[in-house]
Amino acid sequence: MNCNCNKPKRSYHFNVTEVVDGKIQDVMSFNFGGHHDLAALVELAKQDNNLSDKHAKELVLGIRFLHHVLKKYPDNPLFANFAPALDAFKHALKDSHKK
Repeated sequence: MNCNCNKPKRSYHFNVTEVVDGKIQDVMSFNFGGHHDLAALVELAKQDNNLSDKHAKELVLGIRFLHHVLKKYPDNPLFANFAPALDAFKHALKDSHKK
């Protein structure tokens, strides 16, 4: 298994805003890092799985965020049943790119 330990670390900043009555309000803001090129993953998801740009972005971010939290809390019982399913889904998604 490749740990990707030699890949450069990337850093992203997420700012989530909400529009209420035509006014934009900040909801949350945070940094997120890792070795994945999120833009490249979005392009792969769109190209290989017939997803719209918006849905590919949502999918990639959702998977990355979930994976990151599960990795940080491997012994948390809340994730015991979900972690294997997420791993299986990630592998299926990767395999769809190889075809």
